[in-house]
Amino acid sequence: MTITVHGNDIERALRDLKFRIQREGLFKELKKRRFYEKPSVKKKRKQMEAERRRRKALRYKRRDRV
Repeated sequence: MTITVHGNDIERALRDLKFRIQREGLFKELKKRRFYEKPSVKKKRKQMEAERRRRKALRYKRRDRV
């Protein structure tokens, strides 16, 4: 990942960096890895995330039909 600074605008470059890191999910990953997660808890969390993605996809699918 490369962020270029144009005209010494460091604030803009930092905003771009934060946006890209957030979009790639790095902050979420760091937060998850901060503490140990038992395998059973990890499995349950992944199932819940998958269910959330399925519901969201279904919601958009229904909206497109109407």
